Amino acid sequence: MQFTKVHGLGNDFIVLDGRGEPRDYCALAPKLCHRQTGIGADGLLIVLPGDQAEIRMHIVNSDGSEAEMCGNGIRCFAKYVYERGIVPKTEFGVETLAGIMRPKLVLKNGEVAGVTVDMGEPYLECAEIPVAGEGRCIDRELTVQGRMLRYTTVLVGVPHTVIYVDDPADKQWMALGWDIEHASVFPKRTNVNFARALDDHTVVMRTFERGCGPTLACGTGACSVAVASFLNGKTGRSVDVRIELGTLHIDWAEDNHVYMTGPAELVYTGEIRL
Repeated sequence: MQFTKVHGLGNDFIVLDGRGEPRDYCALAPKLCHRQTGIGADGLLIVLPGDQAEIRMHIVNSDGSEAEMCGNGIRCFAKYVYERGIVPKTEFGVETLAGIMRPKLVLKNGEVAGVTVDMGEPYLECAEIPVAGEGRCIDRELTVQGRMLRYTTVLVGVPHTVIYVDDPADKQWMALGWDIEHASVFPKRTNVNFARALDDHTVVMRTFERGCGPTLACGTGACSVAVASFLNGKTGRSVDVRIELGTLHIDWAEDNHVYMTGPAELVYTGEIRL
């Protein structure tokens, strides 16, 4: 099987062209993504024909579960399909389980140097995310491993829970990630982001990703942290979100859409026996 390894600020993926023979990618993902015995990745990005847009992206997490959207993934996906000539446009639609996303490519010497993605409108009501309860899920209480935490949960493609802490890089928070992801208030589980607002336009973030665990970056997480930070009065609507290997710029614009800008990198191509 031919594959391409890509990453967005360390959030890494295996891109597979699924336009030929169909495969059970959910069964393949744990094998391919295993970091000791496989290629190693946070998940798979499968290229498929689009029905309502130019192309479709199927996302499978490293544990074999499907994801509706992935912010870092769609930037890498857009770079891949453009540079392979699959979609010869610098702005196009990508079908996902969260709807049609529209990446816009920034080119340098004919290669994709960065990508801005219109991530659509965030969903804020508990019933839409979903989260147990009514109204908007802003600054609520949750007890995990005997600790009381305050959280805000929003949906930007996938559900993200944001918890503000003094030091997001402190490993104690990742030790809580699995229990928060599987807490009963989140019927479809949740991604977990530990964040700290440095000023009104800068936030530091670390992510425990649903179906994957700790990751170096998360695009939908950065979008959700930006939205949550504005809702909690910590920042404005335009935010730089600092993650482990770099920064994503997020704008929650006046049209209520969230726009994410960041890099995408090709690591290597290869072939693996199944």
